[in-house]
Amino acid sequence: MVIIGQDPYHGLNQSNGLCFSVSNKISPPPSLINIFKEIKDDLGIECRTGNLENWANQGVLLLNTILTVRPSHPASHQNKGWEIFTDFIINETSNLKKDLVFLLWGKFAQSKEYLIDHKKHHILKASHPSPYSASNGFFGYKHFSKCNKVLKSISKAEIDWST
Repeated sequence: MVIIGQDPYHGLNQSNGLCFSVSNKISPPPSLINIFKEIKDDLGIECRTGNLENWANQGVLLLNTILTVRPSHPASHQNKGWEIFTDFIINETSNLKKDLVFLLWGKFAQSKEYLIDHKKHHILKASHPSPYSASNGFFGYKHFSKCNKVLKSISKAEIDWST
């Protein structure tokens, strides 16, 4: 299971190394709030914290394609070389594994689709959970239940999407 993000949150002490995740006791940013709204609508689960380590501990790779950011400057480290490294990770993960579910939210994540072997993996695409686009194709897509349905169909453990 892989969720691809763009870059870490740029607020002071927000990010914790996992895409869309924030450190404990940090209020969830708007995109993460929208992810939690969709989980609630899709599965009836109420998320309690913005820290997504529970997902990572179940094998979900939460990968930003840019791994650093200057505080208060989103995408400030884009085109500095991180993409070479993270594209390699996406491609190698695709090559070395089988039957992964990739969640590609938004145009940026979807631009990485060429790195994924479509014959070996399952790809779910929707708009980004940002407040600017969530109503245009993120809400209502039920990616969390769809992901678990795919996992169940291939005899893999479903993800507990609670936090």
